[in-house]
Amino acid sequence: MKHQSVFVFSDEQQAYRFNEKHPFNHLRLALTYDLLKKSGALSDDQIIKPRMASEDEIALIHDQAYIEAVKEASEGRLAESVAGSYGLGTEDTPIFPQMHEAASLLVGGTLTAVDQVMSGSALHALHLGGGLHHGFKGKASGFCIYNDSSIAIEYMRKKYGARVLYVDTDAHHGDGVQWAFYDDPDVCTLSIHETGRYLFPGTGQVHEKGSGKGYGFSINVPLDAFTEDDSFLEVYEASIREVADFFKPDVIVTQNGADAHHLDPLTHLCSSIRTFHEIPRIAHDIAHDYCGGKWIAVGGGGYDIWRVVPRAWASIWLEMTGQTAKRSEPLVKEWLQAWEKQADVELPSSWDDPADLIPVIPRKQEITEKNRKTLEKAIFHILNEKKRSS
Repeated sequence: MKHQSVFVFSDEQQAYRFNEKHPFNHLRLALTYDLLKKSGALSDDQIIKPRMASEDEIALIHDQAYIEAVKEASEGRLAESVAGSYGLGTEDTPIFPQMHEAASLLVGGTLTAVDQVMSGSALHALHLGGGLHHGFKGKASGFCIYNDSSIAIEYMRKKYGARVLYVDTDAHHGDGVQWAFYDDPDVCTLSIHETGRYLFPGTGQVHEKGSGKGYGFSINVPLDAFTEDDSFLEVYEASIREVADFFKPDVIVTQNGADAHHLDPLTHLCSSIRTFHEIPRIAHDIAHDYCGGKWIAVGGGGYDIWRVVPRAWASIWLEMTGQTAKRSEPLVKEWLQAWEKQADVELPSSWDDPADLIPVIPRKQEITEKNRKTLEKAIFHILNEKKRSS
């Protein structure tokens, strides 16, 4: 084994850019990479360049007609009347030049991470350019053209015969991945997200449990709006441990959206950066407890690209590589100086948030109790099965 952990990255991944006003901005990749490099946490020999996914690999999940539509859109040849039926040319997923190639590189990055881990070249792999979990077989959705996580899971199933646990902590429900494997008993999806009553895509209710042989292997814990750190982490740790013990995976794939943070402009959850320090710590433990350490982590949502995403995503790498002690130091001055003029907000000076960042939430106890009841409903079938077998 060459490395304990590898970091899949290329500046070319910033080509996945809809337009200057769109909230999805992969400059956050460069910000995170630069923070890790300037902090002395990432060395050149740990970096693996992503490859381009082939059309055959993309077709593991996506319909060929949809792939052709994306290619035509990339070249400006897709009629507007046709584009809408594929979810392209919308406010969420505008068409941009070479979008097929840009999206294929993101998919290829996640496949690169998969091969590093599943071949034994690395125990853990981080690909922050991935995590585009809303893409469907024949339609773009929610900023996502190709669903790299679904493709990677199917790729693992076919090439390595792996039993995969997919854990999604993005504030938005991981709908595309759930529906891709809704009837598959060898893929378990766990999504912890803000309730769809207030937020796109509106799915991810506790009753969405899978179908046929896959019944019981889709698990959703929709959290109430304004959920804070303590409740989020209580639900996350309890659910991931129960689900992993129930499912017994060969490998864990985590989607690490950073949009549950209080400062995120698109959601209504109230986590601080503490949640994003703890999420990878617990996932790391689970990987070693159940998968021999095999852990593939991807990015996802996160729209406060200056104050939140770099620290949240860098924390995944610090956890993977046993460098969490660096968080007790101030953020490195060289990083702050490099980006402060470009940022449209004041950059944080610490890995942690100030104690007074989140205002007092009057309904905190009510929200906590509601989330506990939702958790019990979500994993009730698991708890019942444990009682029967004990």
